[in-house]
Amino acid sequence: MKRIKSEKGAALLEAAITVPIILLISVGIFEFGKAYQTWQVLTNASREGARMAVIEGSTDTEVRKRVADYLKAGGLNAVADDAIAVNRSVALTATSTGSQIQINYPFKFMVLNPVVRLISPTDTKTGAPITMVAATVMRNE
Repeated sequence: MKRIKSEKGAALLEAAITVPIILLISVGIFEFGKAYQTWQVLTNASREGARMAVIEGSTDTEVRKRVADYLKAGGLNAVADDAIAVNRSVALTATSTGSQIQINYPFKFMVLNPVVRLISPTDTKTGAPITMVAATVMRNE
């Protein structure tokens, strides 16, 4: 059987189409994995801060320091003090109150930031980071 001449280079064309798609999927897996890891560190840091906040005698400065130390140990950059909100009078029931710790952390995707901006357009600036929020409430002792 004779080969059809128009099939020469078909493999090259197929590779040129599929390789960028495979690279985009691979980068997406790594980027969303990093985002999930960051979210886990933020969640655990807010839990550590809430544990510290419910102890009688602890100050807001000590709570913020505990959260900042946990973020640093988790490999995240330091956040400003106003990014860590401490509220010690959250009403849980009619007779009990709790302490709430909320952390706002700016997270920026390295490669997929323009794609994520299409999905979550919270800011009109193209290069602006996405704000991840983690909050924990625990009952005061």
